[in-house]
Amino acid sequence: MSLSLFTYPDSVRFLYSLGNETRTVKLGLERVATLLAHLGNPHYSTRFVHVAGTNGKGSVCAMVESALRVAGFRTGLFTSPHLVEPTERISVAGRAVTPALFADTFGTVHRLAEALVAQGILDCHPTYFETVTAMAFLLFRDLATDVVALEVGLGGRLDATNVVLPQLSVITPIDYDHEAYLGKSIEAIASEKAGIIKRGTPVVTAPQHASVQALLKARAAEVGSPVTRSSEWTAEDLQLDANGSRFVASGERGRLQIECPLAGEHQVSNALTAIAALHLLHTPAEAIQEGIRLARWPGRLERVRRQPEIILDGAHNPAGAAVLARHIQRFYADRRVWLIFGAMRDKAISEAAGTLFPAAHQIILTAPDHPRAVRPEALRDLVDHPRLQVAPSLTEALRLVDQALPEDAVFITGSLFLVGEARALLV
Repeated sequence: MSLSLFTYPDSVRFLYSLGNETRTVKLGLERVATLLAHLGNPHYSTRFVHVAGTNGKGSVCAMVESALRVAGFRTGLFTSPHLVEPTERISVAGRAVTPALFADTFGTVHRLAEALVAQGILDCHPTYFETVTAMAFLLFRDLATDVVALEVGLGGRLDATNVVLPQLSVITPIDYDHEAYLGKSIEAIASEKAGIIKRGTPVVTAPQHASVQALLKARAAEVGSPVTRSSEWTAEDLQLDANGSRFVASGERGRLQIECPLAGEHQVSNALTAIAALHLLHTPAEAIQEGIRLARWPGRLERVRRQPEIILDGAHNPAGAAVLARHIQRFYADRRVWLIFGAMRDKAISEAAGTLFPAAHQIILTAPDHPRAVRPEALRDLVDHPRLQVAPSLTEALRLVDQALPEDAVFITGSLFLVGEARALLV
């Protein structure tokens, strides 16, 4: 890999200059496929577990990668968005790539992209997400990964990651999100996500709405892909608390003692989806058990402080808000709950807030430090709560939480950008 003239801050600044990866998204595979072809098609050099869905895909990727690493494979992990630093998106052997390696790889991809634009081969510089996706594929090849857990960025069919020919496809629960790009109906959204199902490639599906399951089944039949439903595994003897779960995963292929450190009842379903995928990959039972026990997925019901507890959760769509509300009602009903909430303009704020806010005693509206953030004053006009305060920044919101008692619980949520800011301040 050639030496880069770019420093890590240079590379991050340029990526951000390409624009927000959602607002400036250019769905389609032609640009990224052309770029990768001129890089030697690095995405053909390793195996992939390709994961799409609305919620849970990052958690499933984290558990699959952890178990495969325990099994002795040199693993890669590609996720988005990042919480604090873009390097978090690309991990090899359980560690995020270094800033220096990130910058060097950016330089390689960026210089090639500029040359292809100058020659008229590309119509424009690849987007933020396309650039980082190409960087990930290049790093996974050059760092000799055996298998990569690859999270879809947006949708599936036209997402930049969909250039791969995976060993296995996985589809986590599908719900409403990014309707402006994926369609207004749940079936339209599902159709886009079903686009990662490749001819003859096995697919694992998590529990879905009936119409979604029918659509996924039809797509798989159309391309000759055998379907495994994660519901073929069940959780028996379930013990659930605020910090994770313990259960026996039971299926036709055996019984596994699972200790899942990822909090939330929904993570039990995510773990069963990961188990179904790992069994299709012939992963030893011991590696599945240990891999899930060691899995980490920051910013999702992540406790970062005690007395009072401070918990970070990127509940950035209505389905995520409903999951968080159920978690609060189940484990924090006897405690005073503070909610620090900030959101982005492209989200269904009223619906998410209507589900989540009744679970909290005190609401503090704030805004992530991001140009697409909704100002807290505007949020106040969209929501209703008897105890509601406004803070112009997360720092100010945290100062208001100084009033919390040691036995209280504070949840910081609504946007992954806000969660990332909180992690930078609190972890």
